[in-house]
Amino acid sequence: MEVAPLPVGAAKRAQVRAMFDRIAPRYDALNRLLTGGLDRRWRRAALAAVEVGPADTVLDLACGTGDLIELAAARGARVLGVDMALGMLRVARRRKVAGGLAQGDAAGLPLADSWASVLCCGFALRNFVSLEPVLREMARVLAPGGRLVLLEVDQPRRRWVRAGHELWFERMVPWLGGLLSDRAAYSYLPRSMAYLPAAPELRARLEEAGFERVQRRSLLFGAAQLLTAVRRGAAT
Repeated sequence: MEVAPLPVGAAKRAQVRAMFDRIAPRYDALNRLLTGGLDRRWRRAALAAVEVGPADTVLDLACGTGDLIELAAARGARVLGVDMALGMLRVARRRKVAGGLAQGDAAGLPLADSWASVLCCGFALRNFVSLEPVLREMARVLAPGGRLVLLEVDQPRRRWVRAGHELWFERMVPWLGGLLSDRAAYSYLPRSMAYLPAAPELRARLEEAGFERVQRRSLLFGAAQLLTAVRRGAAT
């Protein structure tokens, strides 16, 4: 069966928003199942990596149902979550996450320059229509010296690990997602890796957008990655 090409431009924006609206009710349960609960551990590791604390104002970009909001608020931070999918925000509101919630476009945030001291984004880079304007917007809303932390999927480098990862990610995830939620959405998940730049290119794009001290850590033998960076312009 011929596979439809991945959407781009306005078509991608519309399809991604509709997809996340559809899967929102079971999104958290599927995340726990498909990662064995590791997604929560990775989110905690992300916030620990940039030392989120009570003095911070945190923006969770593409916040989904609010996992990172909850974890950042538990560390004492003031948190705002922004997402384009109303379905996800409705679930976050039902969860009564301890932070503000707003619908918004990652490429044009309704926030002042230097608004946040920390910006986090979990597993969403592949879903933005264009990465460069989003990275520039991340830099704009972060204060000089502000910390950025990104979580994303990745492709394992070791052959035997990659084989197992491909079996799980490309076969089992769409099957389980289709059985329990939405097959089209969970078939998109592994295919969407094609949108993600390779590690050296992603580092270069971050630096071009206004970040420095970019660091990358592999998770689960390379199945996921955690990136941190600092907004240029900090006082020395």
